Amino acid sequence: MPVRDLPPFRSLRDFLDHVAAEDDLARIDAPVSLVHEITEIHRRVLAADGPALRFERAIDGSGQAARMPVVVNLFGTSCRVAAGLGVRPDRLGELGEALAALRGPRPLNGVRDALDRWPMLNAALKTRAQIVASPPVQADVRRDADADLAALPIQTCWPSEPAPLVTWPLVITRPPDAAPMDVTRVNIGVYRMQVLDRNRLIMRWLAHRGGAAHHRAWAARGKEMPVAVAIGADPATMLAAVLPLPENLSEMSFAGLLRGERPRIARAVSVPLPVPADAEIVIEGWISASETAPEGPYGDHTGYYNNVEEFPVMRVTAITTRRNPLYASTFTGRPPDEPSIIGEALNALALPLIRQQMPEIVDIYLPRAACSYRIAIVAIAKSYPGQARRVMAGLWGMLPQFNYTKAIVVVDDDIEIRSGADVLWAVSTRTDPSRDLLVLDRTPIDYLDFASAEPGLGGKLGIDATTKIGAETRREWGRPLAMSAEICTRVDRLWSGLSLDLPRRATEAVR
Repeated sequence: MPVRDLPPFRSLRDFLDHVAAEDDLARIDAPVSLVHEITEIHRRVLAADGPALRFERAIDGSGQAARMPVVVNLFGTSCRVAAGLGVRPDRLGELGEALAALRGPRPLNGVRDALDRWPMLNAALKTRAQIVASPPVQADVRRDADADLAALPIQTCWPSEPAPLVTWPLVITRPPDAAPMDVTRVNIGVYRMQVLDRNRLIMRWLAHRGGAAHHRAWAARGKEMPVAVAIGADPATMLAAVLPLPENLSEMSFAGLLRGERPRIARAVSVPLPVPADAEIVIEGWISASETAPEGPYGDHTGYYNNVEEFPVMRVTAITTRRNPLYASTFTGRPPDEPSIIGEALNALALPLIRQQMPEIVDIYLPRAACSYRIAIVAIAKSYPGQARRVMAGLWGMLPQFNYTKAIVVVDDDIEIRSGADVLWAVSTRTDPSRDLLVLDRTPIDYLDFASAEPGLGGKLGIDATTKIGAETRREWGRPLAMSAEICTRVDRLWSGLSLDLPRRATEAVR
């Protein structure tokens, strides 16, 4: 990829070596239970912006030591998310610009423009997959009766959960008309998986996700679907699975683009699918066209337990691993959790893509506390009446991620959207509820939102907290108070001699 500051991380191990070199990895040698204890330690460390964690002596529910270390909190800070994408945090926006160019490249404007874009074109050539004959992930192969899920240190995260849950699976699927090794047709999604028994899992996915769409296509033909589940892949592949990529760009290809090298894949040993050659673990199997099982209740990013519902069953046919594998895991719960940190860091990636469609948008903030996407604060450079409503409608309809955003607050570009005080000031002084609220009913919402009366269907609220212009008001609008630049400069010169011992935050607040 043209935007990269760090060397490519071909595997999870490479990334952990980098994190350790940054003094951002903690190894825990004390015995810690996979049942609830790892979750609580992870939760506290993440809330403190702490390091990635490697548990060397994880203990299962029966008191047995796990056969491999457990790694959590990989992306528990925005710095580590950026590093996983290969850039410094302040360069996420540039990476977003490159992603936007992939989704909607502009026409070439002469030879000079073509030469300027050569690094991206050259990088795109590196997305063609390289098949590895003897991949590290197949150093140990266990098939059929020997493929026992009990060999993996799978967490039980919260007290009311019924069984261990695979929480960081990269679920690899393809449509039935795709060639087995055609990486361009493969989808990778992150869907949680409940352990049913030693060789069966429940695959929980929502209907709009790529894996679910593939499953419907296979089921319509009366066939079970091949599936492979990678655990502990390289960071680019893990993060690509949650990025809003263009429809014609597979996650495997994009991961290679990020790393600047061809994606290394291998043929799965028991199903017709490609798998990441350098992953730590791959679980292979088939998802039934008709068999389902009750899944849940499990803790989710909303901070609640989900309802128990029926989802498809996966039959495991093989488990392959590297030598001395690592197991990557996480938990989901009320923010902050790892998905909310990833979502916050990806704001910068999404903004250039959004600005392609609506250039008046200056910035967007999806507050972590609002489950990462349920409330959006949007700053615009306003130039005509009704513009805030146009932006609301555009966001709800433009990207699938905003389908589930149930409240959008639009403010002017003089508002610091990451400041709650600024946003509240704008809402309280620039909004008239009789005029500035846009309410929609019976629209698609998050299936997991218990606030709605019907699953997956509910309302949306738009709040226009911008300065009103033209036909939006018949009154003369007030002028915001602001000290003159001359006085601010004079007080800056005086400040050090005033002997005012104010806390730093208070000093910054008055400036």
